[in-house]
Amino acid sequence: MLGAGRRSPQKVAVHYAGGDVTYGELDSLSARLSHALVEHHAINRGDRVVVQTAKAPEVLALNVACARVGAIFVPLNTAYTDRETVDLLDDVSPALLVRAQALDHTVPRVSLEELVHSSLPLPSLFEDVASDAATPAAMLFTSGTTGRPKAAVITQGNLHFGCTTLNEVWAITSDDVVVHVLPLFHVHGLFVAAYCALSSGATMHLLEGFNCDEVLEVLGTSTLMMGVPTHYTRLLDDERFAATVTSSMRLFISGSAPMLASTHEEFFTRTGQRILERYGMTETGMIASNPLRGERRIGTVGPALPGVNVRISADPPGVVEVRGPNVFSEYWNRPELRSSEFTADGYFITGDIGVIDDDGYLEIVGRRKDLIITGGLNVYPKELELVIDAFPGVLESAVVGVPDADFGEAVSAVVVALPGETLDVEELRVRARATMASFKVPKHFFVVTALPRNTMGKVQKADLRREMILL
Repeated sequence: MLGAGRRSPQKVAVHYAGGDVTYGELDSLSARLSHALVEHHAINRGDRVVVQTAKAPEVLALNVACARVGAIFVPLNTAYTDRETVDLLDDVSPALLVRAQALDHTVPRVSLEELVHSSLPLPSLFEDVASDAATPAAMLFTSGTTGRPKAAVITQGNLHFGCTTLNEVWAITSDDVVVHVLPLFHVHGLFVAAYCALSSGATMHLLEGFNCDEVLEVLGTSTLMMGVPTHYTRLLDDERFAATVTSSMRLFISGSAPMLASTHEEFFTRTGQRILERYGMTETGMIASNPLRGERRIGTVGPALPGVNVRISADPPGVVEVRGPNVFSEYWNRPELRSSEFTADGYFITGDIGVIDDDGYLEIVGRRKDLIITGGLNVYPKELELVIDAFPGVLESAVVGVPDADFGEAVSAVVVALPGETLDVEELRVRARATMASFKVPKHFFVVTALPRNTMGKVQKADLRREMILL
C-alpha cells in the first residue's frame, strides 16, 4: 500500500464524505500515527491494538501504522455490546483500545480523533520495524454464532498473498475506482476490498455503509464493486438501477454469503453483467473465485485461486479443506484447536460441505454444523432451500433442525414471500411432499417477513433455531 502511494503521492486514494485523501497524505498520516503509537502509547512489536471505531480513512492509516511498528491490528465490530467487547479484550490482552466511548476495562483507551490529533506535530517519516511473511499482522474474531469466539492470527504473508493474487485474477489496477460499502472490521471489507484497492493504487469511494442513493450516485464514476448478496438485492429493488447507471462498471463481486440464482439472473437482465461470486472465510482469506474471463457458473464459487490447494475430505459428508499461503497461522491462545481444525498433512478444515466438478469449480453445499440428522438420515439444508426457493411466491428460505423427541431433529423451514405474495403453509407442505423424499419434507413451515442476518448478509441459523425452539 505504501509502495502505491509513493509512486503516485498526489493521486486520490479515498473519496469520502469528509473530502479526499491522497496516497501521499495516507502515507504521511500512517507515519505520524506510527510515532504516536510508539511515543505516546508505548506500543511495541507484537502488541495488540484493538480498534472499535466508525469507518473512516484514518482507520486505514492506523492499520498501516500498526504494521509499520510491528503491532497486531485487531478491528472489532462496532455493533458489539460493552459486555461482548470486554470479553474479547480479555481474550487478546491489548496494549491499547482505540474507541471513543468509555468502557469498564483496564486497557488504556484513546479515541481515533484524539490519536490523530496527537500525531499532527509528529514527523511524517517513520523507519518501519522489520517484518517477514510469518509476522502476525492482524487478528480477526470468527463470528462465534455458536460457542466462544476465536481470534484468528493473520500474518503479513497471508495479507500479501491475498491482495497480490486477487489483484492479478481480478485485474485490479490503478485505473480502477472501487465502490466500498463494507465494514472495515472483517476480511471482505478490509483485507479484500480495501487492500486490493490501495495495494494496486486504485481509488476508493469509501461509503459509510450501503445506501442505495449514495451507491447509485457513485456507480457512474466507478469500475468495480464488492458487496454481499443483500446489497445487490437492494439495488435491484430500486427502479433507478439499470444498465445506464452501470455503464462504467467492469466488475461486480459478491461473497460472504451465497447468492440466489434468481438474483444472478435478474441482475444480468437489468445490467447485462454477470456478478462474480467468490469464496473465502476469516481463517483463509479468499479461497476460490469464478473467473474474470471465462464462465461464471451460478451456484458455484469457481475454481481455487492460484497457489491455493482445495480438496474435499474423503469421509462423509465431504468437507472443504484448504492449504496454502492464504491460511492463517493459529487461533490466539488456543493451541488445543490445532489438532481439531487442521488435518495431519496441514489442511485447514473449513467446516463447509462442498463438491468439486470435473472442471474444478467448487460448490458449497452447506455447513457441516448445519447438517440435520433426522431419524438417522442426513439432510443437507441447502439442497432443500434450493427446492423451496423455486416454489411460486417464495423469495428465499432457510432450513434448520430443531430438537425432536421422535427423530432427534425435525426438519424445519423458514420462508420469506416475494413482495406482494401470500404464502400458505399447507400449500408449501404439499409442494414439498411432491418434490422431496419423505424424510426431507419439513415437519414445520414458518412464514416470516425477513431472515435474520449479520452485517455480512449471512443468515443467522442459530438465531432461527433458538426462536423455533421457543415456539
